Amino acid sequence: MSLRVAVGAPFVSEGRDRLGEHEFVVALSLDRDWMSPDQAKRLIDVATGEGLLTREDGDLVATFDTDAVAVPEEFTPDESLFRERSAFETALDALVADGAERQDAVAAVNALQRDLGVTADVAAVLHARREGLTVDDAAAKAAEEL
Repeated sequence: MSLRVAVGAPFVSEGRDRLGEHEFVVALSLDRDWMSPDQAKRLIDVATGEGLLTREDGDLVATFDTDAVAVPEEFTPDESLFRERSAFETALDALVADGAERQDAVAAVNALQRDLGVTADVAAVLHARREGLTVDDAAAKAAEEL
């Protein structure tokens, strides 16, 4: 969830769902002082890989409802945002963002993993899809690992 908050914050500040890459980097590094410009660029890469951002005509476009993002005043992004997440983490975050309780989602994934004899990544993607979520990026990552 913190990835979505960090990525969504510049869009929330500007009241738009489309920003230039430079605007995005400045918003995170200078305006909010959350990270260095290089880290903000890395965040763009991670968010693009996670399907939270797309690049269109030289701009970054949020692929999620930025109006639904609440940026707590005390929020500070964690270093873990700059690493690529596993398919399990991506699918779990999608489930939680959709309203599932984290603990319940993990329990359901663990049960699928045990019952089907698959990896946690595959089980998480399967559970998310059963819940009606589109987690194509996570599915592609899980497939790569098989």
